[in-house]
Amino acid sequence: MSASAIQVKSFLDHDSETFSYVVYDRVGGHALLIDSVLDFDYRSGRTATSGAQRLVDFVNDNQLTVDWILETHAHADHLSAAPFLRQQTGGKVAIGAHIKNVQKIFKEVFDLEKEFLPDGEQFDHLFNDGDSFTSGALQVRVMHTPGHTPADVAYIINDRIVFVGDTLFQPDVGTARCDFPGGSSKTLYQSIRKLLSLADDTHIYICHDYPKGRDYQAQTTVAEQRAHNIHVHDGVSEAEFCKMRDQRDATLAMPRLILPSIQVNIRAGHMPPADEQGKVYLKLPINQL
Repeated sequence: MSASAIQVKSFLDHDSETFSYVVYDRVGGHALLIDSVLDFDYRSGRTATSGAQRLVDFVNDNQLTVDWILETHAHADHLSAAPFLRQQTGGKVAIGAHIKNVQKIFKEVFDLEKEFLPDGEQFDHLFNDGDSFTSGALQVRVMHTPGHTPADVAYIINDRIVFVGDTLFQPDVGTARCDFPGGSSKTLYQSIRKLLSLADDTHIYICHDYPKGRDYQAQTTVAEQRAHNIHVHDGVSEAEFCKMRDQRDATLAMPRLILPSIQVNIRAGHMPPADEQGKVYLKLPINQL
């Protein structure tokens, strides 16, 4: 199957500037859902599913069978809608196996309940580097791409398109930050070089775009990244990248939704257990990030 034959529908959440995707082989065929977003109003603590419903409606309108609901990593800037999508469409919720490292880190940060175990069992499946699976005519290979977080993975489909999460942005935006717990600019550089060793015409789909003076764009290519990425184009050494990335990260504020997002996303999108009155609460750690 060529890149043009793989069908990709993107959905932009303007609040978090996040792209979610439905990837499918044909109308009436099989589909993957990637990096979904749960609506969350931080001021009121209210959630909604209107954004994720767009993916459900698209799946239903095109008579698709959803096999997998995929996360590229435990996002720090939006809450996952994976449980809602699983309920509405079926499919297994999956993420990279190194989510266990992330869970261990943040169980301590948030002092989570003793029943929460950092074993990844909250997800239906954990992928290791090099794992592969099929969904209809879609053949997917998993590449571990740590650096932004320890658990980042990319999903390479039919060796023609790749979903990279936060590892790379559009060439005029650059690359992901590495200053979250477990992040590493050196590791990110190595992961990016692995991604940019794919064929030049490989289509790259990103998770976020932060445009200035242009429209939002979900797609780029390996060739465009190698030639024009402002942080890591060909010729930028590892030492140069790490110096730039570490200095830049030191100036960045924490994402607006990091505290609620991480607590939910390391649970595969589920909220913490309710108390005796049936009420659900998220924690606010003080002076820890």
